[in-house]
Amino acid sequence: MISSPLDRVFLSARWRSLVMLNWEIDPDILRSEVPFGTELDFFEGRTLVSIVGFLFDQTRLLGVPIPFHRQFEELNLRFYVARREQDEFRRGVAFISELVPKWAIAYTARRFYNEHYISVPMKHQIEKGDDGSIAARYQWMSPTPQAKSQWSHVAARGIGPPVPLEDASLEQFIAEHYWGYSQQRNGSTFEYQVKHPAWRVWPATEVEFQCDVEGLYGAKYSEVLNRSPDSAFIADGSAVTVSFPRRIQAAAC
Repeated sequence: MISSPLDRVFLSARWRSLVMLNWEIDPDILRSEVPFGTELDFFEGRTLVSIVGFLFDQTRLLGVPIPFHRQFEELNLRFYVARREQDEFRRGVAFISELVPKWAIAYTARRFYNEHYISVPMKHQIEKGDDGSIAARYQWMSPTPQAKSQWSHVAARGIGPPVPLEDASLEQFIAEHYWGYSQQRNGSTFEYQVKHPAWRVWPATEVEFQCDVEGLYGAKYSEVLNRSPDSAFIADGSAVTVSFPRRIQAAAC
């Protein structure tokens, strides 16, 4: 039997303390961003985008820990897609923008996955209380000329211990998309699998998101992301593996 690239682990890590802010968006805004071979995925008829800030930890590339690259922050803007593969309905994410503080990580993601990574200075603060509560803040130095040398941030607080995801909930929809899709320069799509156990979550309070939205993400996202998010939560995270990609390509005519 010929093995698939999806059977091989490209990257492994622990994702920790994921701050997830979610907005409903007009699906027409995203149409041009949908990777070939996928379709928009909807929650109760709604199209969503999310800002996600989290901490990479214990990072390994091809099973090897890379010195000075084991722990770092990431901030991404993503939306939700799905792909029908024979009898399987694969729910996944596609990324509009991803920020990390490590140049080598950004280069690797651009080189091997054609993901939209930018390297900028970043920092984080995570505080956990004896009662199980959490406060998480992720900051990044804006790469846009309008806000150069200014720190932007996303932050939230969760009260009490985290709880399991509820079936059919919005939180489950956001957190349990186990595939990634990225549009390639030749019009094909890379598909890769992201494996992790179900996370526990805190409903978020004291939510903050401050950045030059138009400069970083473009004018078409400005109206949506400059209003308060429609929902927000924090996920505790877990060990994660990301597979090698496989190419989805249109059949030759």
